[in-house]
Amino acid sequence: MIPRIERATIVVLDSAGVGALPDAADFGDVGSNTFGNIASHCGGINLPNMQKLGLGNLTDIQGVAPTSDANGAFGKAAEASKGKDTTTGHWEIAGVAIDKPFPTYSNGFSDEVIRLFEERTGRKVMANKPASGTAILDEYGEEQMKTGNWIVYTSADPVFQIAAHEEIIPLEELNKACEIALEICTELAPVARVIARPYLGSGEGNFTRTANRHDYSVTPPRPTVLDRLLENKLDVIGIGKTSDIFAGQGISDSRGTNKDNNDGVAKTLKALKEDTKGLIFTNLVDFDMAYGHRRNPEGYKAALEEFDQQLPEIQSRLKEDEILILTADHGCDPTYKGTDHTREYIPVLVYGKNIKSNINLGTRTTFADIAATVEELLLGTQTEGSFAKDLYQ
Repeated sequence: MIPRIERATIVVLDSAGVGALPDAADFGDVGSNTFGNIASHCGGINLPNMQKLGLGNLTDIQGVAPTSDANGAFGKAAEASKGKDTTTGHWEIAGVAIDKPFPTYSNGFSDEVIRLFEERTGRKVMANKPASGTAILDEYGEEQMKTGNWIVYTSADPVFQIAAHEEIIPLEELNKACEIALEICTELAPVARVIARPYLGSGEGNFTRTANRHDYSVTPPRPTVLDRLLENKLDVIGIGKTSDIFAGQGISDSRGTNKDNNDGVAKTLKALKEDTKGLIFTNLVDFDMAYGHRRNPEGYKAALEEFDQQLPEIQSRLKEDEILILTADHGCDPTYKGTDHTREYIPVLVYGKNIKSNINLGTRTTFADIAATVEELLLGTQTEGSFAKDLYQ
């Protein structure tokens, strides 16, 4: 019999993929493997607690051996949606795969989009091209300090990003500009998110982005498992940028992080101590933002090892009937060319005090199997793709 549980926790290790998908060539990502290539590049990685959950059974990771006695369930999932961005990945984890990928803007946004944005915000635009979030500041930061012009840029992801020096353009104005940009893009140049990228500093080489980032997303095209949990009077606590990714839809309590992964872990631990029923959904963005896109395998390795040391405390906070799912939303192999996400499988590691041990969940055909499992365990709804029975029977 599959039990009804009172709470599940999903922790997304943002971008921590476990190997290229079969269609990786279509995305220019053949050979990518975020976990595996970090470990090889760095001469190994020490992740004993994720190793106990079966991480080493998913792909070759130097220093993380396979185990025949995992203390939970392990598997990996392919992305059914045709994309590799944060929004698409999270929507699919929540049960909504999209058939048509968001467009990207390799030549920047159209003259019409930029003209409307300038007219409605009252400031001119610089850059308007794909760029690294740190390199763009070195290139245009000093000019922005002189002119007050917006720095607008995109990436290989479907995003409209606006960088603004906090001492030149107030945060309130930047956030309002993002709302305007989302309205314009929704009509003329579809994007998954508009991102406010505030920063500080006095010149090239010492500009730094602040913790006041804010993401403005479009809403999912269909109801997600988050919506169904809310309809059934359950809590959905979004930690980190989770609420932003879903444009607040399906979230009952949003708890943003204003520091780093450690803040996200701390807020997750706090939420686990509370007497809530439903879902805790945490995104730990540093893996992607601070290390993956910046192609810093050493930093990524250190961040993974730090999280691994925090994992036992997260596990200890689970009540007897709860489960924890560790996963990702795409890859961002820091050893790979460029600064883009990579089209990879995601890990699916499940722990619970009452679930069976050493369960191989195999290769799932969609991230949405996570949503199906959560829905069956919390609501009793039997949905295609659920692996709930594998955890308990």
